[in-house]
Amino acid sequence: MSSIQTLVVIALVLLVTSLVIFMLIMNKRQVNEIIAVDNTVNKIMAMRLEEDIARLKKMDLAGESLITLKTWQKSYQETAKKKLPDVKQLLRQAAEDNSRYRLFKARKNIKQAHEIIKPTFEDAKNTKAVFTDLLESNRENQQQYDALSGEYQQVRKSILATSFDFGSALDKLENELSSLEGDFVEAKNLSAQGDHVEAKRVLSKIKNDLTKLQEKLPKLKQAERQLEVIFQEQLSELSAAYKKMVAEKYYVAQINVLDEIKKIHDQIEGTKHFLTELDVEEIEQRNAKIKKEIANLYDVLAKEYQARPFVEENQSKILTLIAHEQVEAKNLLQKLRHIDESYELTHGELETSKKLVSEINDMNRQYTVDSQNIADGKAVYSEIKNSWLAMLERLHQIDDEQKKMADDVDGLYDAENVADDSIKRFKQEVALVYRRLERRNLPGKPDAFIQLYTLVVNEISHISEELNRVRINMEKISDELIQISDDVDRLKREADDIINSANLVELTVQYANKYPNNDTIKKAKKKTMQLYGQDYLYKEALDTIATAIEKVEPGAYQRLENLYYSEKNQK
Repeated sequence: MSSIQTLVVIALVLLVTSLVIFMLIMNKRQVNEIIAVDNTVNKIMAMRLEEDIARLKKMDLAGESLITLKTWQKSYQETAKKKLPDVKQLLRQAAEDNSRYRLFKARKNIKQAHEIIKPTFEDAKNTKAVFTDLLESNRENQQQYDALSGEYQQVRKSILATSFDFGSALDKLENELSSLEGDFVEAKNLSAQGDHVEAKRVLSKIKNDLTKLQEKLPKLKQAERQLEVIFQEQLSELSAAYKKMVAEKYYVAQINVLDEIKKIHDQIEGTKHFLTELDVEEIEQRNAKIKKEIANLYDVLAKEYQARPFVEENQSKILTLIAHEQVEAKNLLQKLRHIDESYELTHGELETSKKLVSEINDMNRQYTVDSQNIADGKAVYSEIKNSWLAMLERLHQIDDEQKKMADDVDGLYDAENVADDSIKRFKQEVALVYRRLERRNLPGKPDAFIQLYTLVVNEISHISEELNRVRINMEKISDELIQISDDVDRLKREADDIINSANLVELTVQYANKYPNNDTIKKAKKKTMQLYGQDYLYKEALDTIATAIEKVEPGAYQRLENLYYSEKNQK
């Protein structure tokens, strides 16, 4: 046997072996599938649907229950007489074919059996559930009937025992009780007739209606109490309180209280219609609105009651305060007019004072109107209280403003005296400065000093003229005095600088005589003497000779300067 033949034989052996193994595996798998389908058939049989049908027939069902039974019985009969026998036949054939290894033919039968048994099993489960529900419905309905009946009797007893608490809602409640009684009769008759499905529906309706009724009852009681007791008592209290207030000369301007009370009574009557119809939601909304309006009326009256003590306690106090501020304002205005003849009032004090007088007079007129309304019984105390509180606050502000203005203008006299003293002092200081320079016997005075001296003298002269005017602007004078003070100080410093520079020039020139043959010193001395004796530029002269000395003998000038100021400070 050649190698090729050997390979072919081996391949054939492997193919046959694989085929055998495949067939064995497929055979085993299909056996398992046949067993699984057969188990499903057994499950359907174990449901004992035939027994359920027999028990249901004995119950003498009627109506919807009977229709339900017939519908599902027909479905089961089709399963029992047609579908299950077909499946069993397919399984027997598949088992026979599978045992003889007619595997594909067996596969086809198993597939058909699967396609039938799957929906059949679901139908059977649904049928079992329906039959179970029908079998138990009578017992469940009876239990629910008894429970709901007991609950209904308690509700009925409660309504009848407290019928007065429901007012106009009672008729409608009795109708609902009658309707529930009719539903109970219907449920009982349906159960007796065997229509347990329809009886269950009626019992569900009873439960729902009874629950709603129980939820309404406390709300209806509360609404009835609000409409017939609470609101009525509150409105009566408001009416009596308002009439008493009118008798005691209270006055409410913003609303007509009695008209508002009548409107609320009308709202209450309108709401009773919805109580009759058991419309709880609408009643609650309307009662909430009525409650809010009643509360608003209480607030209006309470506000007047609370405001009156304040008005009565402060009536004379405010009159006294207004009168006091009128006097103060009038006196301040007269004082300002007098001062205005001698001083310029630069911050509008006179005009402000006139406005304050007018404002206080307006307050007095308003106070007079309020007092007259109090006497006539037409006083809205809450409005008067708010007005007087604002008035008190403003009067205190006006008092502060007037005191400040009085203090400010009183200070004008003192400021004028201070200005006179300052002018005298400035004149003395300027004269002393000038005399100091005169006593120094310098060749002359620098032009810058003369200009500054002239400026200060003119400023002093000008401010003196300002102070001698009929009407003085003290604010302007004060600003000018500050400027003059600065200029006088500058003049003093300038004079000190001239004297110190002149002294140091002379001292430095004397020291420079140590170097009679030094050209730098010679030239510097010549320039220095010209600046000193002819141009009167003493600072420039000092700079010239000091610079030359420092070149010839570094540090010499600094020693001279230190020595000069040291001796000067010791004097």
